Amino acid sequence: MDKSKAPIFTMSIVAIIVGAALYKQIDFRTMTVEKPALSILYAVTFLFAVAVLVRNYRKGAEK
Repeated sequence: MDKSKAPIFTMSIVAIIVGAALYKQIDFRTMTVEKPALSILYAVTFLFAVAVLVRNYRKGAEK
């Protein structure tokens, strides 16, 4: 695997897994979460992974 594609692949997998876990934590009827502290950690991790993916996408679009 190319050295520049490794972070993209890794962060894509992290975003999918953490996003799915965060989605499962949310109760949409009452708009609450099961474990608030864990949900905050999931959200921060998900946003970090998405930010890395967007940054790499923009860097690739400039070239």
